[in-house]
Amino acid sequence: VQLQASGGGLVQAGGSLRLSCAASGRTFSRYTMGWFRQAPGKERELVATISRSGGSTYYADSVKGRFTMSRDNAKNTVYLQMNSLKPEDTAVYYCAASGSAWYNGLAERQFDYWGQGTLVTVSS
Repeated sequence: VQLQASGGGLVQAGGSLRLSCAASGRTFSRYTMGWFRQAPGKERELVATISRSGGSTYYADSVKGRFTMSRDNAKNTVYLQMNSLKPEDTAVYYCAASGSAWYNGLAERQFDYWGQGTLVTVSS
């Protein structure tokens, strides 16, 4: 599967952005999806994951209550709605697909396909 992330940009602290990740192919609904981010000088970290049906989600503590991940299998797209953005949310955001079934502890190493990343910059 090929992934194309979009929707990044520059926003002031407290603002909102919605990231999208469009997937190619007709097997999108078979993949658990995730959003990751990498801030300058830091390691890539998991932000959120969503199950194949969209019925289960996981969020990192740092974004819980502010970010919402969703998917539309008919459109082969996943979304990350980001509200109440903080300067520390500044990073390149990547979407990824895993052939593993969703569970709460799904790790980065279990994601097989990656998009190219979209930059989110939050100004203070």
